[in-house]
Amino acid sequence: MTAIDLFAGAGGFSTGARAAGVNVLWAGNHWPEAVQVHANNHPDTIHICQDLHQADWSKVPSHDLLMASPCCQGHSRARGKENGDPQHDASRSTAWAVISAAEYHRPAHILVENVPEFCKWALYPAWRMAIEALGYSVSPHVIDAADHGVPQNRRRLFLVCARSKAPLVLFMESKQTRTAATIIDDTASGWSNVDKLGRSARTLERVRNGRQVFGERFLIAYYGSEHGGRSLDRPIGTITTKDRYAFVSGDQMRMLNITEYRRAMGFPADYRLPENHANALKMLGNAVCPPVVTDIINEIRRIA
Repeated sequence: MTAIDLFAGAGGFSTGARAAGVNVLWAGNHWPEAVQVHANNHPDTIHICQDLHQADWSKVPSHDLLMASPCCQGHSRARGKENGDPQHDASRSTAWAVISAAEYHRPAHILVENVPEFCKWALYPAWRMAIEALGYSVSPHVIDAADHGVPQNRRRLFLVCARSKAPLVLFMESKQTRTAATIIDDTASGWSNVDKLGRSARTLERVRNGRQVFGERFLIAYYGSEHGGRSLDRPIGTITTKDRYAFVSGDQMRMLNITEYRRAMGFPADYRLPENHANALKMLGNAVCPPVVTDIINEIRRIA
């Protein structure tokens, strides 16, 4: 099986596909540094750095599987805004590049990843009708990465599009849960006292609440709905594009590092990321968890 990767970013889709034995022929993205990271880790793939609205699909190799992860910020409850914001309207429009690529190449399967709110987009019915007009059935699946051996609760929508009359319905057994404890880097630095001068009252409250429930070792989230701690005996919460989690151990704490975030996303330990922490985390937070992709592709093969 061969594939191309639209909005490839750090390469979660490509990494998961390769683990399933797929040859990823081509990858495109608009961010030069992300393209370089993808090329460093997937040197045999053809790369293009371009706004994919402007791509010439005749120059893209024929393929069996089109993988795409259009920009999600305009749909996400965490970062999305109401219609009328030009930036978020533009991010939502990236999904139309999938239609143009599919219209030209007509691959056997298309796999689109996004946040579940993608289906609530005002233009989703039109987008889906366009895919169906090209001869594809569409089967939406909301999948939690934690069910596929990833130590993170990350619910994402996967649209499985196939050139078949009946939609492909995936049946994948849940794998053994991996906990946040498995991502902790015992060699990490960056520790500071919990009660250091200038620590915010809200952070101190989260630590106090966490200690009451989980004892001396636990995680806290700096933003979101978690107002206490998070047990190391369950998967970590959703990794985002900005620093969110800190590890508390006794009277000290530190932010998670890129090694830990990479483990939490399910990328291989030798996967090369930027040295700049903020850029590496931005790529990881926007990425698809590779083990989920591997399981989906294997299931598509089984039932197609």
